[in-house]
Amino acid sequence: MTDTLHTPPPTTAAHHERPFTRVPQRWTKEQSRALRTGHVRDHTCSAACVPVLVHERTPWGWLAWTVPGDGNPPEIPHQIGVLTPAATRTQRLALRWLTRRPAQRIAVDTVPGSLRFAAAATALISLLAGLFAIRHGVPQSVALPAALLVPLLAEHLPDRLDARARAHVRIVEGDVACRYLQRLAVLQTSLVQAAAGSDCYELRRSAEVGQGVLWDAAGLLQTRDTRTASAALIARERLMLQLAHQVARILKRTAQDGTDGASQASDPGRPLGPHPTVLRPATRPAPRNAPNPPLQKGPLPMTQPEPTLAVPTPDVYLLFAHEPYYPVGAQEINTTVVPAASLLHPRVRQPDGARIHDRLVHGRRPGEIVPLSTLTHELDGGARWPEVGDWESATEDLLQLIRDDDCDALRLGLPELALALVCASPHSEVRVVDPTSGAHRAYGPADRIEVLVEIGRHLAWAEAGSPLWPGDGLLPTINSADAS
Repeated sequence: MTDTLHTPPPTTAAHHERPFTRVPQRWTKEQSRALRTGHVRDHTCSAACVPVLVHERTPWGWLAWTVPGDGNPPEIPHQIGVLTPAATRTQRLALRWLTRRPAQRIAVDTVPGSLRFAAAATALISLLAGLFAIRHGVPQSVALPAALLVPLLAEHLPDRLDARARAHVRIVEGDVACRYLQRLAVLQTSLVQAAAGSDCYELRRSAEVGQGVLWDAAGLLQTRDTRTASAALIARERLMLQLAHQVARILKRTAQDGTDGASQASDPGRPLGPHPTVLRPATRPAPRNAPNPPLQKGPLPMTQPEPTLAVPTPDVYLLFAHEPYYPVGAQEINTTVVPAASLLHPRVRQPDGARIHDRLVHGRRPGEIVPLSTLTHELDGGARWPEVGDWESATEDLLQLIRDDDCDALRLGLPELALALVCASPHSEVRVVDPTSGAHRAYGPADRIEVLVEIGRHLAWAEAGSPLWPGDGLLPTINSADAS
């Protein structure tokens, strides 16, 4: 279920959207070579086919592209490799070793498998050298073992070197995983280009942190699929967007000041196209919008402990559907995402809002988007809502708060199917009937998760630079009130 939202997230600069975007003649050359020497990907391919890969090296790793048989450049890499953060010169050489052109092999009919062309050539040369050495008095017990050892090394040593080099690289394959990592790679390339040749510590540190985020995301995609790791991946994408936004502001400031960043004022992290619909008041008092903290020295802790039911998670969001409305010059708005802390606003029905907030933030992951239907499911299908509070009044108050510009919110116009999925419980199915054929199709929990992941992408774009503002004068949480 792609394109679940009416307004797709904006795209960044054209880095890595196609192979060798900035040097198209390089792709033409590599494509011609692949057509002559390798197997291209076309309709005749089977699971056993091994298509030739064209490696595009980058400062953070590489992208490996296949060559489609129709002549059009591919849109999704076949493979993405991410180099370890703070890589040494030796580790960077390992990256170049892994992205070398594949060895040519010779099929041997009498022996299963194949032989490297280099090993065969080395065997012939070592045999001639061994015979020459024996003829000039070198003992056979020395010349013959050496002549046999050299081709064996030429055949098996590259595989050993490959294994050692892969310890410094995380390799991700598969269309879904590569599509996700490709988005992060676009942002990291922008960070690296902004930091190249600059003496600004913030720019260089942003590129270093971005490399750590990319490395961490590659590790998640190696061990888990995008659905089970969706919350952690969204958190990392949000951090990358914040880094790109921060770098864009630095470049803009240095360009205006006429400093060494003036030549780099291209704003690489600024997304193109329309932004997600997010309400922000035009002016706020200073305490509402605290600046982002500066990047600190040292490694960035990317892994976070799993939340428990006893520990509240502050960075959680509530998603709720409501009667559609139509802002001036905008499309239908039928769903809204707000920070959980907005439930503590004094204009929201209390103590119902505080009780719903307490239920919302416990046992969640940082950055998790929790639909109201999930809370209903957790409260025995809604039977226990009276113990918590009047959710209808609380969401009506939230909606009025948003329309009065007294807090930030991400407003969405979800299609009917996506809206039905987020309004259903986490384990329910939504059945769709084709009116022409009468065929039924069921959409289940996996499709619901995919909609939430898509909404998380919009939220990440909306929060680039600063988090959503929950409002002023918030009441203390239930735990805080009890402690006092």
